[in-house]
Amino acid sequence: MLDSRASWARLGLLLLVSSIGGVGMWSVVVTLPAVQAEFGVARAGAALPYTLTMLGFAAGGVVMGRATDRFGIAWVAAVAGLMLAAGYALASRTHDLLTYALVHGVLIGMLGSGALFGPVMADASLWFRRRRGLAVAIAAAGNYVAGAIWPPIVAAATQSFGWRATELGIAAVMLLTIPPLAWLLRVPSPVQHDGVGASAGFATSQARLGLTPGALVTLLVVAGLGCCVAMSMPQVHIVAYCSDLGYGPARGAEMLSVMLGLGIISRVGSGWVADRIGGLPTLLTGSVLQFASLSLFLFFDSLTSLYVISGLFGLFQGGIVPSYAIIVREYFPARGAGAKVGLVLAATVVGMALGGWMTGAIFDHTGSYRLAFANGIAWNLMNGVIAATLLWRAYLRRGGGGNAAQAAMAAATARLS
Repeated sequence: MLDSRASWARLGLLLLVSSIGGVGMWSVVVTLPAVQAEFGVARAGAALPYTLTMLGFAAGGVVMGRATDRFGIAWVAAVAGLMLAAGYALASRTHDLLTYALVHGVLIGMLGSGALFGPVMADASLWFRRRRGLAVAIAAAGNYVAGAIWPPIVAAATQSFGWRATELGIAAVMLLTIPPLAWLLRVPSPVQHDGVGASAGFATSQARLGLTPGALVTLLVVAGLGCCVAMSMPQVHIVAYCSDLGYGPARGAEMLSVMLGLGIISRVGSGWVADRIGGLPTLLTGSVLQFASLSLFLFFDSLTSLYVISGLFGLFQGGIVPSYAIIVREYFPARGAGAKVGLVLAATVVGMALGGWMTGAIFDHTGSYRLAFANGIAWNLMNGVIAATLLWRAYLRRGGGGNAAQAAMAAATARLS
């Protein structure tokens, strides 16, 4: 039954699984200096494992999203736990950087953590109707919870035992926790067998937006790419930016922690908002607010102002990514939700990777982050234009410029989803 006690209990399990498995996105950042020193490579080479992990994470959202649609989240989560355990165990035994990077990209990024983000959000959406936005946002917060919990644990273990022993320990934790928790998720969702196929998805998106499913997914992919190119600028480069300003990397790390911590509040809060105003208005609101906070970086660079702006950025941007999953469930039927959510969220991860690299390249050519901030603002503007266009089309089809027949068709098809 939707929105039941069983639904909330399942959401708690999904959040726990995502928070544990989310280590795959963060551990490689913490162990980077130790891995670089042991393999004797330059900093750019040492960043290869992170790059492949992010690309694998993006691909995993698509591949494992399709698997979730076919086999269910329990099977996918169990496989992800085993792949994380195998990946960390193998990584701890590697003797060259390329092998280490490939293990992180394929086993840990794609088949491991990548299966415990988008697919988890998609599954959460299948258990709720009235509180769907809040549920999806809570499931999405698992990634940020992992970012708040795992880095200090990995850092302390690496300092005390070395990175190889640390990754072997992570492997043990993954093996002992995720597969048993996945077994508890084996109950199928109430709407997994709703019998709604692709034709109903076409009717829903066509009637409510005047767009085919393919066109809507494409626009969401582009929007996801744009918002996360912009989002990556402070998240990836705030430590380096503070170092360049003379405040030191420790201050930058504190600002990043503030961003991620307030991002958790933002993600959950945006879900509450989405339940009241819908996914598209929530996306547009987040886009506008992120635009405003990014713009502040152009005008203020004192230590106090950067702490304040970082906090505002965290509060504003955390709800954007979950909005895409909410929109998919509002305009598409349950069947195929995992694949569509995975594809759109993969675009956001690619946007983070692209934005991180693009910002560095702009800095290398200009010697300043000022133009990099402007570049992020431009990408954010593209995201806002897409969100505003979709919202305007929804308004027109709902009655602002449509007719009663269109409204009736929209209502009928909405009930199918």
